[in-house]
Amino acid sequence: MGVVAGVVVVLLAVLAALVWNGVLWPNRITASTFEVRGVDVSAYQGEIDWPVLAGQDVDFAFIKATEGSGHVDERFEASWAAARETDLVVGAYHFLSFESPGADQAANVVANVPADAGTLPPVVDVEYYGDFASAPPSVDELRAILDPLLDALEAHYGAPPILYTTQQVRETYLGDDYDRYPLWIRSVATSPDLPRRDWEFWQYSDRDVLDGYSGEEEHIDMNVFDGTLDDLRAMTLG
Repeated sequence: MGVVAGVVVVLLAVLAALVWNGVLWPNRITASTFEVRGVDVSAYQGEIDWPVLAGQDVDFAFIKATEGSGHVDERFEASWAAARETDLVVGAYHFLSFESPGADQAANVVANVPADAGTLPPVVDVEYYGDFASAPPSVDELRAILDPLLDALEAHYGAPPILYTTQQVRETYLGDDYDRYPLWIRSVATSPDLPRRDWEFWQYSDRDVLDGYSGEEEHIDMNVFDGTLDDLRAMTLG
């Protein structure tokens, strides 16, 4: 290997390490043009000092609550109560399972996520996981789970749930049929390949590091909202 080639390899390795550790992130410049930003967390962030976290130019937080028809995030209850004591606009998210009926999953959410006034409608996280990444469900199979779940949550909370998903999953399963639901799009490598009017939230990074948590995961997901803080508060439950 020549000297120049060796230098290039070293520089690429350093660059990759900086990106992996969140020191450099391609979306930060674009995301910085948005006025309202927030985090999403789960038990992986461990115990959270919510006043510390909220004091770092953070306006909202989505907290993992449930998964499938029976799992409840072990940190949800404590995080929900503590986050509600701050000025953050708070919401909860449910991770959709492809392996249990939507009605059962809705019951799990309703049993664990309070319909508190001033909080955001619940989020349904629709993404591939485990073996489903290589053997995904059909469109009909997914919608047979998703539709009853969304209907039950809207009936209980009095507002359309928010849909979190990737661009690939949206194109494959949702298309324009679910446009009445607010969209939270995950696109951490580039800006979303969707017009801004088509999404409300954008998860732009999964490699940021903030103060205020002590779990096994050192990184935290960062998001922006396409609107003002008043616009965000207008989305909350009455």
